[in-house]
Amino acid sequence: MPLSRQDFRKQIRHIRNQLSDRQQVQAGQTLVQQFSSIREIEHCQRIAVYLSADGEIDTNPLIEWLWQQGRSVYLPVLHPFSKGHLLFLHYTPDTPMVHNKYGILEPKLNQTLIAPVNSLDLICTPLVGFDSQGHRLGMGGGYYDRTLESWFKTGLGPAPLGLAHDCQHVEQLPTESWDVPLPKIVTPSKIWQWES
Repeated sequence: MPLSRQDFRKQIRHIRNQLSDRQQVQAGQTLVQQFSSIREIEHCQRIAVYLSADGEIDTNPLIEWLWQQGRSVYLPVLHPFSKGHLLFLHYTPDTPMVHNKYGILEPKLNQTLIAPVNSLDLICTPLVGFDSQGHRLGMGGGYYDRTLESWFKTGLGPAPLGLAHDCQHVEQLPTESWDVPLPKIVTPSKIWQWES
């Protein structure tokens, strides 16, 4: 019997969480090298990233690198009134942080720091798993599918870029009609690219 999306989530999260601290640090640093080699990044000034949780690839080195490059970094915040949606807030080393309902750190809501999604140049998305066709398996909340819906339908707005460990790749994932395949996913060893 083929694995369900839930089975894949459980299996890949387990593998990801088995990585040692040393492997995580190494993966985060190597990710920056791959990321910095992407040509389109040169023109991106306003970049949404996320803070790693649950064994996700360490994004701290990437955030530090973006700051060093003089780029503006934005982090996702759960929308307080629109269930299942995200806001993106400008993030600096001094930004006050709070834990959201999932226990993930996010910037304390401050309306003056919100960037409309269409003002961003790139949205780095977390994922649990991805397959050889660019399909992304998230945690199941649909937050990024909703955020990227307009881009997926029109091709307008910030492009998504998946970030992952190499061990999160599987040959084929079961997909749903609302899934948004990603045009590009960066892992420490490779830049996976598909026609968007």
